Amino acid sequence: MMAKFFRAPSDPARLRLLEFLLHEEHTVTECVEHVGLSQSRVSTHLGCLADCGYVQVRRQRRFAHYTVADPRVAELVVPARSLAADNAAALAACMRIPPAS
Repeated sequence: MMAKFFRAPSDPARLRLLEFLLHEEHTVTECVEHVGLSQSRVSTHLGCLADCGYVQVRRQRRFAHYTVADPRVAELVVPARSLAADNAAALAACMRIPPAS
């Protein structure tokens, strides 16, 4: 279950979306502008994050507003960013995990 828990944010686009949603609510349109992917791709990624419990959606008329569902998500993402930065050389040299596409 824990491995599955970490698969959702392992996608680079979903991780960027999580970081974008950490501090305030955003619409799908704002998320599209932030990550630079098509609306359908962003909606798919947001749906995955919502299904896994990372984000929640609030519908207001025809707009969907997303926010991080649990403040503990920041406790995962922020230290992970720092840890990755501290280990950038080792991560770049790692051949066991293919680079993100």
